[in-house]
Amino acid sequence: MNQFLLHGGDYNPEQWLDMPEILETDIERFLEAKINTVTLGVFSWAKLEPREGDYDFEWLSGIIDRLYENGIGVILATPSGARPHWLAQKYPEVLRVNEMGMRARFGGRHNHCLTSPVYREKVRRINGRLAERFGHHPAVKMWHISNELGGSCHCGLCQEAFRRWLKDRYGTIENLNDRWCTTFWSHTYDSFEQVEAPSRLGESALMGLNLDWRRFVSDQTMDFVEEEIRAIRDAGADQPAAVNMMYRFEGLDYAKLAQKVDMVSWDSYPVWHREKEWDTARDTAFWHDVIRGLKRKPFLLMESCPSSTNWQSVSKLKKPGMLSAASLQSIAHGSEGALYFQMRQSRGASEKFHGAVIDHYGGNDTRTFREVCGVGEELNHLSELAGCATRADAAIIYDWDNIWAMKDSQGPRNKGLHYEECVDKSYRALRRLGLNVDVVDQSASLDRYRFVAAPMQYLFHPGFEERIRSFVEEGGTFVMTYWSDVVDENDRCFLGGRPFGLTDVFGLRAEEIDGLYDGEENTVIPVQALSSGSRQLANMKEQYTCRYLCELVKPLGAQILMEYGRDFYAGEPAVLCNSYGKGLACYICADTEQSFYDDLYENLVREAGIICGWNGKIPEGVEVTSRENEEYVYWFIQNYNRAEVEIEIPEGDVILGDREGILKSFGSLVIRTKKTDGKGEHKNEI
Repeated sequence: MNQFLLHGGDYNPEQWLDMPEILETDIERFLEAKINTVTLGVFSWAKLEPREGDYDFEWLSGIIDRLYENGIGVILATPSGARPHWLAQKYPEVLRVNEMGMRARFGGRHNHCLTSPVYREKVRRINGRLAERFGHHPAVKMWHISNELGGSCHCGLCQEAFRRWLKDRYGTIENLNDRWCTTFWSHTYDSFEQVEAPSRLGESALMGLNLDWRRFVSDQTMDFVEEEIRAIRDAGADQPAAVNMMYRFEGLDYAKLAQKVDMVSWDSYPVWHREKEWDTARDTAFWHDVIRGLKRKPFLLMESCPSSTNWQSVSKLKKPGMLSAASLQSIAHGSEGALYFQMRQSRGASEKFHGAVIDHYGGNDTRTFREVCGVGEELNHLSELAGCATRADAAIIYDWDNIWAMKDSQGPRNKGLHYEECVDKSYRALRRLGLNVDVVDQSASLDRYRFVAAPMQYLFHPGFEERIRSFVEEGGTFVMTYWSDVVDENDRCFLGGRPFGLTDVFGLRAEEIDGLYDGEENTVIPVQALSSGSRQLANMKEQYTCRYLCELVKPLGAQILMEYGRDFYAGEPAVLCNSYGKGLACYICADTEQSFYDDLYENLVREAGIICGWNGKIPEGVEVTSRENEEYVYWFIQNYNRAEVEIEIPEGDVILGDREGILKSFGSLVIRTKKTDGKGEHKNEI
């Protein structure tokens, strides 16, 4: 692990080889901005292999040597994200085929067939050559595998690979027919050879087929990544390998992909200043926690924008201070650095107006460059955080198979399930209490947590219900919402009542779910008459609004805490809790407003005995996050309001910011507190 936080980003010096004076100026600018790491080679294949088998690494070698002489490390990319023209022209099979059967022409990026033996061999060769040449260079610290992987191909090679994948998964065609429920609409298969990928031209109404195609595409991508890494390792390079992931990307199962690499990273491009900055900050924080949760280890912010993007609907500039706030937020949530796209602004083509550390003017007196220099200074002050972990007592379940299946379920709302909003409500409610939150999939161990929220877990993987049972039995608090535990891993509905295998744990059985029209509302209200000794909810409002989905359940021993206020199910249970073993299982039946989650979770967290990360209420628009090592806890306090905020500063060493008690707009304060017990643990409090 590095002994410092990384600062730098994507650099494309091949665009400036005919202007050596620019390359020299770049080094000067990098040193001034305390840039210590750059990523090279992401889309450089045509320059590295201009003709088949004719490799030219001299220009790259000179750049790497010059960077190393100036103390700047390199993340070296494999160039598979965009192939050269000669490769597509000579081997057209490397171009993808869409679901309509049309093969792509040359152009763009990420539109190659990952099954193609030719493409894999060409990638293996150039990866191996790069690793042989640079794998032992002291400047090279990490391998960046391809770039923003995604998409699918429907060519004959991929169709055959899909059939082999299905045969390995199901063994017999009879088993596949059973799992996919193909007797519906008389779509039974007689052999694996009859199966085709889902398409608007063919089959699209077998949810098991749709789900398995997504799994296959994800697995095939992972296999490609493994082959890329194998080529590097076979050539003798042993530096860590990483892939860069994307915001809200559903095309790949990131939880599984993360297990194929040494480190995960992601590219973060929030749309700042369109809404309240605090809303954008919470959304970005959630995705930092998603990426960290993939391996439950520090990650890397591989790309962010120093200024404005050019590909979003509006190219909005970051207001003064926002670059620092966004960069430090990534560090607070577990990143090992803050990297940018791009280091020098391209002169032409697609991203010539995308923000950069060094713009077309090239000077060092621009506002953006000076703010980048400021971030460099801040990261230097925080270098001791490199390698620090994030301890979280709370987790949220976020599972890619579940998302794929739920959004393809055809009911109860085919337009607007509002799943992301449902997840976000649980996340915001926990974060406003100062709790660190891990975001994990269903395969993750729950043992380290005390509070777990599972919003809309429509699909349950085999055995997940038993791990929930064990978690609650051993003293955990588990909160599940409506439209959960409905289907198995093949999108087949569970029989015998749901939540399947957990009706005794939650003390209820779900019976019906009502889809509300847009604009239609109901309410949930606290139950007034609670029997002596029953659970009490403190500081709840008289009623909360709910929309979109309202589930009707039959209590089987659970305590009813809230009920519906309107419609034919007025008075029916809306929120229930059930004591099971040493723990508590809670069920939320309706899509309720944010304030409901805020108030309910405050009650449940208090009852669970979890001490929050702040002594008192966190002001609106302020985020509190922590990282820790064996000796210290580091607290990040950040203000995402457009106005300054008065705040009580806790005890500890201030290593960034000051103790004035006023946190300016987009300002950050970092405090170091020493752990107090002998076991190297803390109670998540300041």
